[in-house]
Amino acid sequence: MSDTTRQLKLALPKGSLEKATFEIFQKAYYKISGQDRTYRPYISDPEIELRILRPQEIPVYVADGVQDVGITGIDWIKETGANVERIIDLEYGKVKIVTAFPKSAPYEKASELLEDFWKKDKDVRVSAEYLNITSEYLKSIPTYKKLFGKKEPMIITPWWRKGDNPKARIYLSFGATEAKPPEIADLIVDVTETGTTLEQNNLRQAETIMSSTAHLITNKSVLKDPWMREKIHDLKIMLSGVTEAQKKLHIFVNVREENLQRLLTELVALKRPTVSPLSEKGWYAVNTVISRSELLKMLPTLRKLAQGLVVHEPQQILSLEQYSGAKERDE
Repeated sequence: MSDTTRQLKLALPKGSLEKATFEIFQKAYYKISGQDRTYRPYISDPEIELRILRPQEIPVYVADGVQDVGITGIDWIKETGANVERIIDLEYGKVKIVTAFPKSAPYEKASELLEDFWKKDKDVRVSAEYLNITSEYLKSIPTYKKLFGKKEPMIITPWWRKGDNPKARIYLSFGATEAKPPEIADLIVDVTETGTTLEQNNLRQAETIMSSTAHLITNKSVLKDPWMREKIHDLKIMLSGVTEAQKKLHIFVNVREENLQRLLTELVALKRPTVSPLSEKGWYAVNTVISRSELLKMLPTLRKLAQGLVVHEPQQILSLEQYSGAKERDE
């Protein structure tokens, strides 16, 4: 049976990661259509079957083999405890999970709140979408250990409760977590990009629990299948090419023959440049890829020694050499 009939089951995230995810696939030359009308959009690669899911669900479905690969945030991998293989950090969807208090609260850290509430014999109420991350965070605080030992914070949802410490309660938030203090919650654990929403809701960001970005993940057993493994390598190459290109610039510059060696010597950032003679005798064209951060540092030297600087933003930079030893797919 030919492997051309096989398909890699790929889950893409709905919600906050959705737009950036479709953009990176577009830049990687995958054409996706129908995502506005269906949760099973079409992708131009016939060896991939797409499904749109919430990022919270993707780690679990990938870990259980319902989906072969998926894109989700590190936050949801940690929250679900899903046993998945991280293939590549796609470096978008950058957020932080933080603690926050009302600005009027006299605390800088959760430990101060715990200590104060314990002295006043008050229960601490925490509102959070990340129940497990929040529970682990509270248990990691030395003050919590001192006051409650190994007791588990009580996690409360509309359907169930678990934990043996009602003095520290974590309520599941279905959104608008920042609206809960001070009447419903004394402390929140929430996700933020810039902190603006917290600020607008009269909250003060306190501690950062973790940072998160979007990752391509896979089921670990999938990598044992030669066809699947090579298909995932292809996907990784194309997506990582976009990620790498966003950090680079492609520059073209003309230089006189007498300045060529000095240019190459002084600009150590010009790694393995292509040097070609121009039609006009005594002139050379130099082109190479540099880090974005290096352009302004290089500009004074380029201005003195070269002419006709042209800068392009590459769409992809594919590091094919790291896969040159990969096995061919089974026929």
